[in-house]
Amino acid sequence: MSQSNRLFNRGFCALLITQFFGAINDSVLKQVIILAVASGGVWANQLGEGGQAYVALCLTIPFILFSGIAGQIADRISKNRITVLAKIAEVGIAALALGAFFAGNLWACLVVMVLLATQSAFFGPAKYGMIPELLAEKHLSKANGSINMFTNLAVIGGTLAAGKVYTHYSSGFQSSESEAPINPEMLWVPGVILVIIAMIGLLPSLFIPKLKSFDQPQPIDFNPFRPYAQALKDMAQSHLLLVALAWSFFYLLGMMALLVLPDFSALLQISPEMNNNLLGVLGITIGLGSVIAGFISGKHIEPRLIPVGALGMTLFFILLGIAPLSFWTVALLLGAAGLFGGFYIVPLQSLLQHLSPPDERGRFLGTANALSFVFSSIGALLVRLFRNDMGIPANKVFLAIGALAILGSGVLLWKIRALLLDPSLSKSTSKEVS
Repeated sequence: MSQSNRLFNRGFCALLITQFFGAINDSVLKQVIILAVASGGVWANQLGEGGQAYVALCLTIPFILFSGIAGQIADRISKNRITVLAKIAEVGIAALALGAFFAGNLWACLVVMVLLATQSAFFGPAKYGMIPELLAEKHLSKANGSINMFTNLAVIGGTLAAGKVYTHYSSGFQSSESEAPINPEMLWVPGVILVIIAMIGLLPSLFIPKLKSFDQPQPIDFNPFRPYAQALKDMAQSHLLLVALAWSFFYLLGMMALLVLPDFSALLQISPEMNNNLLGVLGITIGLGSVIAGFISGKHIEPRLIPVGALGMTLFFILLGIAPLSFWTVALLLGAAGLFGGFYIVPLQSLLQHLSPPDERGRFLGTANALSFVFSSIGALLVRLFRNDMGIPANKVFLAIGALAILGSGVLLWKIRALLLDPSLSKSTSKEVS
């Protein structure tokens, strides 16, 4: 299929909807398990204080292990075919979740989390790699803004739904101290919801047009780590590696924010459902910032938005660490940080696609995806360190996030300053930047 001059063509719309329901499922499963292991949850005693960090690692580790393999596959097999196979796998994994939740077994649910993350890892390079194949290059910024908006809306919807799903599920148990079920019919709820969402998400994937597969002389290397070494070496020949690192750094900050926010329930003396609204605010504003960044960029990539986004995120993360503890203050500052986060991430995402050669785009995007989850894992471990080992209050963790933003984004943006100021990107995206 040739690239379309229309942004919202059939293929891209089908991808948006497919990604939307996949992100909902990821979010529902993750958040229900996090609520179950958090203080007062039905599995609160099984992972200890800050146990949500382990849940996050079940999500991130499969991306680190399998993104390199997934990227190679995306360069050899049509990306629309990979998408359909991934969505079929999601239906099967959701069926396993149904059994795990009904059994009330945390460890089985964590295995399901690993399986769903593995499925998402194989979908990732195909998802982002097919955007330049479905659309003319002038639409890259708007397309990335749109897919980020849809993804964040899905995360919000999944997070908010997870609060209600967990409320029904927890009502099936006597208490967090006793796991004996008292309303067994409630134990079906999470699994049934996941299966329904997975089946709905499979349908639009069938409408993505057939895309080109590329002939690659080298066989697929199934070693989880070896493909990264060559890909990183190749990416280091241009700005691509530094762009990937700057893009990944966003996920370190984001993971820390997402994992520390559930602990604001006690600080603000609000219910878990109200706390989920804070996560919703962050997700909505990242999505809104992504769309605004896409439309500000117009038919070009606008790298000058990256330092604006970095500066804004840093400022509002620091303010979250020192501001008075009230729900509306926290919500306002989170919203501002999320908005600037969208400004930061969209140009970087577009640059990743633009700078990657078409026949190796899957390999490079898979490596960038793995990097983002390495950084996410570091973020999860830092939250565990700050909250559990050092006893830092949840709001003060945002001071650490702000300090990391100053250090990390400052160094990386200085390294790619020539790329940020390259006038060719603001005028045209038709040529490579080396």
